[in-house]
Amino acid sequence: MSNPGNGIVYTETVVYSPPEAYVNDVPYQLAIVELEGGRRLTGRIEGDRAQIGDRVSFVEFRNEVPFFRKDIQ
Repeated sequence: MSNPGNGIVYTETVVYSPPEAYVNDVPYQLAIVELEGGRRLTGRIEGDRAQIGDRVSFVEFRNEVPFFRKDIQ
């Protein structure tokens, strides 16, 4: 998979009741990230919690799930 790039958090939520495959990860943050060029991609946020409007950087794919990290300003 190719690097989707960086973007801005369009919307976000924290998951407390996950599907069985992710039960050991709770709580975790999911976000829809608006990428450069206007595409939107659902991914996980690692590290500090991101808010709507925060800039995030792509970190890596884990099991085909994109992970992003909030940019420190």
